[in-house]
Amino acid sequence: MSSSSNGRDAIALAAICIAALMFGLEISSVPIALPVIEKHLHASFHDLQWIMNAYTIACTTVLMATGTLADRFGRKRIFTITILAFGAASLMCGLATDTLALIVSRFVQGMAGGAMFICSIAVLSHQFPEGAERGRAFAIWGVVAGIGLGFGPIIGGAIVTLLTWPWVFLIHVPIALLTAGLTYAGVRESRDPQAKKLDLAGIVSLTVGIFALAYYITQGADVGFLSPTGLGIAAIAIVGFAAFLVVERSVSHPMFDFSVFRIRDFSGAIIGCIGMNFSYWPFMIFLPIYFSTGLGYDSTTTGLALLAYTIPFLAMPPVAQYLLARRGARTVIPLGLFMIGLGFLLMRFGSGLDMASGPIVLAGALIAGMGLGLTTTPATNMTTGSVSADRAGMASGLDTSARLITLAINIAAMGAILVAGILTHLRHAGLSNALPLRALAEKIAAGNVTSSSQDPAVASQVPTSLAHAALVHGIGWVMLYGGIGVWILAAASFLVFGPAKARAGQGSCLQPDAPTA
Repeated sequence: MSSSSNGRDAIALAAICIAALMFGLEISSVPIALPVIEKHLHASFHDLQWIMNAYTIACTTVLMATGTLADRFGRKRIFTITILAFGAASLMCGLATDTLALIVSRFVQGMAGGAMFICSIAVLSHQFPEGAERGRAFAIWGVVAGIGLGFGPIIGGAIVTLLTWPWVFLIHVPIALLTAGLTYAGVRESRDPQAKKLDLAGIVSLTVGIFALAYYITQGADVGFLSPTGLGIAAIAIVGFAAFLVVERSVSHPMFDFSVFRIRDFSGAIIGCIGMNFSYWPFMIFLPIYFSTGLGYDSTTTGLALLAYTIPFLAMPPVAQYLLARRGARTVIPLGLFMIGLGFLLMRFGSGLDMASGPIVLAGALIAGMGLGLTTTPATNMTTGSVSADRAGMASGLDTSARLITLAINIAAMGAILVAGILTHLRHAGLSNALPLRALAEKIAAGNVTSSSQDPAVASQVPTSLAHAALVHGIGWVMLYGGIGVWILAAASFLVFGPAKARAGQGSCLQPDAPTA
């Protein structure tokens, strides 16, 4: 290979890695800015949930559509468009002056980010088609993507401390322009002459189902879960998901081939993907609130504390691969999920002490991060490696969709559990139901525990100590939910994998060096 070709490949790899870095940062750096955003934009607790959920739901809507469009119109062209769109959406987020504008901008940013991420994988696969060079490229890409997720909290905390919250988004504008330039200079154009048709009906029905379910969980207490409005929203969610299943079974080119769930290795690994996003990633939104309000850390200290939660999974993949080769996925993936649950329950123990113990909570966060590291690589490898090569792209789409859908739903579910826990504590403290307790509980859930940040009409009856205790109580409920839930999924994964003999005839095509996201 010529030196000019090597140089072009290096430029292309830089563009692909920076795109993955930006995508990861917008998942893990934004949560630490939420308390500051809440104060500056006077955001409600529901607003904070939607600022995160708008991004994840939007990512889900574009995953499979982007692959089809890139195959048809050119991977380099679509990749460049998505990078520029991500930069423009980031600018919209940074310039937002109210929560509605920020939520809408985050949805646009999520669509662009999800499309950019999927395109980066397609471009990387074409730019480095085979051999040791391909392995090195995917390894570098995986490390950089992991840095975006792992160091996002400390980067976000530093930006909020040194600059202002809009720069958590604005920083991506010049980076996106640089990435687009590198893409133009280094990436080779490619297309697939056999590109499939766009599954528009599947995309629309799945999006409607996810959005309606997340809305029902998030807003259900306000509109009434059993009210005509609430039941109507729930019905829309059910119809959306049912329509998606019907569409995928009837169209000639479906997004998802559900027959792969008959493969035990695939199904067991998908449960692992769901388990990680059932507890670990959605809790990323609520842990900064606990660190900053429950333990009294400032933004920088909160960012450093979150490293105990995020950094371990960057160091664990080699251990996971070693165990996968010797003990198999049936051991490694459930073990990783078990450790995540153990970490959550240890955090619950530490937060529940009379004098909340930061070191115990950090130890639990560390164990949860180690569990994530044990689960991520084997789960990704099994979902793509347990099917034939011609279905690996579809399996990867199912993997990513399962993660993002679970993340969106559990951001809403954890928020509802947090508010319910706070509300229960306030009622047990003897506060009158005549007070707007739910509204107060939502303010406390967003980190408003001082009298100056509460409604003046109730501030005198809700001392800071009670609000603080209510928040810690509610966070404890969330930790318990995450720990027990992921343990149940660990058991389900172990049972679905089944013994080796039951899987031997299913033709696993596991690729031990498959990239992780």
